[in-house]
Amino acid sequence: FMVDEKKILRVIAEQQEYIKTFDYKKLVSRKEENFFDLSSSLAQVVIGVRRSGKSTLCHKVLLQTGINYGYVNFDDERLFNIETEDLNTVLSCVYQIYGTNIEYLFFDEVQNVDGWYLFVNRLLRSNLHIIVTGSNAKLLSGELATHLTGRYNEIKLFPFSFSEYCYFHNIDTKGITTKADAERKRAFIDYINEGGFPETQNLSNKRGYIQSLIEAIITKDIQKRFYIRHIDTLRKITHHLINNVCQEINYKKTAELFDVTDNTVKKYVDYLKQTFLVQTLSKHSFKSKERLRNSKAYIIDPALQNNRDNSFASENIGWRLENVVFIELLRRCANEFLDVYYYKPNARAKEVDFVICNQNKAIELIQVTYDIEKIETFNREVSSLIMASAKLNCDKLTLIAFSDTKELEIEGKIIHIVSAIEWLLEM
Repeated sequence: FMVDEKKILRVIAEQQEYIKTFDYKKLVSRKEENFFDLSSSLAQVVIGVRRSGKSTLCHKVLLQTGINYGYVNFDDERLFNIETEDLNTVLSCVYQIYGTNIEYLFFDEVQNVDGWYLFVNRLLRSNLHIIVTGSNAKLLSGELATHLTGRYNEIKLFPFSFSEYCYFHNIDTKGITTKADAERKRAFIDYINEGGFPETQNLSNKRGYIQSLIEAIITKDIQKRFYIRHIDTLRKITHHLINNVCQEINYKKTAELFDVTDNTVKKYVDYLKQTFLVQTLSKHSFKSKERLRNSKAYIIDPALQNNRDNSFASENIGWRLENVVFIELLRRCANEFLDVYYYKPNARAKEVDFVICNQNKAIELIQVTYDIEKIETFNREVSSLIMASAKLNCDKLTLIAFSDTKELEIEGKIIHIVSAIEWLLEM
């Protein structure tokens, strides 16, 4: 069943009209722009959760460079039944609309077409520059690693960081006045409640948007791809994980709760990870079994916590902060080839929220707590850092809190207490 060429032409022409409305000068600058290498022969691959701004980022990079490019968005429902053999027709339509002298092609949500990588490979061999985006990690990374061996540059994109959020809302991130400081604090509270999905920033109905986003991930990215029969169970497990953010995933208890097998829960968590909705954090251990067994669940953006029905996520601001710090660490470590773990040597031991490792060497220990005014909280967090410092032979100790930035020496160790806002803004 071949797709009608006229229909494809109409879709691509309408998508071109959409690009013409772009004013790239008004868009938030994102540091991922620097990770593109447009002159290289490698495919530039941008991956991340739906609605994190992947298309916008690619259009911005291409437009500000003044490159003439052709564009197709495969997430358009009118192109849903496109198959590998239709891709030549798609290419012909792109040339008819954009001209035959284009050297760059940008394919959005390319994973929607089975066998897309064969097409991309062929275009790369004919010296075209290719940019693709996708919102399924395994699908893209797995197929890229297998079929485009070494011929791609992968760029991970997350929703807005706090500093990008401030840029979007014109918050003064450098000012030292009382007013500037108060403005940043208010923006921070808004951010850890409302999150950083670019399109929600000026929306009054954030809940409707987030609900439809979660639903699109569950139905389009998971159910359709993995042929899930018990879609309602997947929905319930998704909300259960979001409600229990920053906690260890207990597969056995979750399976009992939803009357499924442990294996089903593991599969569903894996699908949620592949679509970037949930991120997991492994335990720091030299035994791979332990690293796999005790992972914790985090969510890609704080907006998911309360902008949805059956949201029973804790109002615990400390957990919100911990989640935001983890995603920021993923952003910062993505291109530094560093790994992030949590540290808990045994069930009774004190925990350290994050251990940053370069290969197997711990280079920084980070504890996150909202409030260190209570002396028992402060002592607990600091003693965890000092204990882990001795065990992991790491002296860079950081405590991120909603407080002033200062350094303390305790038991011969320097503890860097950093204001959460300053840390997020890298001030």
